[in-house]
Amino acid sequence: MKQDAPNATGIKELKILLAGFGGQGILFAGKVIAYAGLMDGHEVSWMPSYGPEMRGGAANCSVIISDIPIGSPLATEPDVLIALNVPSYESFVNRVKPGGLVLIDKTIVDVCPLRTDIQFVGIEATRLAENSGLKGLANVVAIGKLLQLTGFSTLAQVEKAIDKSITSKYIDKAASNKKALSLGFEHVSDDDCAH
Repeated sequence: MKQDAPNATGIKELKILLAGFGGQGILFAGKVIAYAGLMDGHEVSWMPSYGPEMRGGAANCSVIISDIPIGSPLATEPDVLIALNVPSYESFVNRVKPGGLVLIDKTIVDVCPLRTDIQFVGIEATRLAENSGLKGLANVVAIGKLLQLTGFSTLAQVEKAIDKSITSKYIDKAASNKKALSLGFEHVSDDDCAH
């Protein structure tokens, strides 16, 4: 499902929905992906959504990368779902387009899909991040895996997008974010659920 390949309608477009708990870095991950698309010269939309709680509540983010003007910024039928918790997986898995991709953090989301018309990939993003001294960066590990699977941009461009997305207060975290990105990008998926 490389992003540079047109979808069934002949339009080069990738709709991504990222979802998890507040505090997992869902909005930051979406911003990084959106910046990469923008720097690649695509049309981009980034639409965050979160509950009233800053941490622990539901958070999701729609990102659309397209070669044509974007009509709606909401990825209501995404090509890709990144789910970092079970409630998000359960809420959104049935919205993914047939032929789409579901990427889960297997450390937290220990499920196998009922659908057989989607690509289902698990990566133990939280465990990988923590074992590498990168606690709290499972979201960026997931971006790396998404990049590996879809080719939505290049590793170098996503690293630049990380620099653009990190506020000056946290600029010292850029190197660890790039390390987490590479960790996900280079990771070989575990044995995923068989249908």
